[in-house]
Amino acid sequence: MALSDQVPTQSPFPARTDGSVVIADIELGGKTAIVTGGYSGIGLETTRALAAKGVKVIVPVRDPGKAKDTLADIEGDVVTHALDLAELASVRAFSAAMVADLARLDLLINNAGIMACPEARVGPGWESQFGVNHMGHFALTQGLMPLLEKTPGHRVVALTSTGHKISDIRWDDLNFESGSYDKWVAYGQAKTANALFANALSRRLEGKGGLAFSVHPGGIFTPLQRHLPKEEQVRLGWIDEHGEPTPLAKQGFKTPPQGCSTTLWAATSPALEGKPGVYCEDCDIAAPTQDGPMSRYRGVNPHAASDESAERLWELSETLLADA
Repeated sequence: MALSDQVPTQSPFPARTDGSVVIADIELGGKTAIVTGGYSGIGLETTRALAAKGVKVIVPVRDPGKAKDTLADIEGDVVTHALDLAELASVRAFSAAMVADLARLDLLINNAGIMACPEARVGPGWESQFGVNHMGHFALTQGLMPLLEKTPGHRVVALTSTGHKISDIRWDDLNFESGSYDKWVAYGQAKTANALFANALSRRLEGKGGLAFSVHPGGIFTPLQRHLPKEEQVRLGWIDEHGEPTPLAKQGFKTPPQGCSTTLWAATSPALEGKPGVYCEDCDIAAPTQDGPMSRYRGVNPHAASDESAERLWELSETLLADA
């Protein structure tokens, strides 16, 4: 996979399609999925849509009380299990439990994440956004590989973002140890890491019948914005001074059911067969970023679609995990 592989498929689904519509004609009964962050925001809608199609959905939870409330109205086979992506011991315990308890794992959807939060450290001292969004999911996927490898046609979907355009991987200062912390640069690095992770993983699944993709879900109002002060969201043009979405946000933002559609498309679409590791948006493969007014919001930048960078990050992540 490389930037030249970022060729849209002319998908029949518009950007604002509800996720349930994307999978309406796809047979998913009897399959098993793990959806991190599957009890909030677009993760909750991903869980809802999959469960309605007969998928057994395991939702890792950091907050059991909240999960119980938000999942209460979902019909289908949905179970929860403790997991904190910021704690490697928790990730390893969850992975071991899944390998022991499950017979198969058809879909691993690495959906959970944090955005533009105050500086914090997780694990052995990793910057929190890189540590949770990338390293936590990297460790989780590594731990679940025995399940994935024995499940024909498995897929892994990593949630990235147009935020990848903010920053490449900070190879010389991943954890902001020598420079001042910038929450948006840290977020950008983490989202680039998510895209590169799917790129590199796709090559490791190739001989095992699996596929991996990264997905930009689009702009959606969810708890992901919880760390952003109202004043900052006003400056960004997302809400007005009364806390209501601006006309710009209403025009550009999706609803949570629409926000899960590209995830579900990447997890199931036959159009992606033979196209491993690509970056997807708006229910299709994204084109390379083009100059123009939409360049901030559409397309994938070269640094997030580099095979060389993907392999470098994979090797670095393996070393970081081994040393943790």
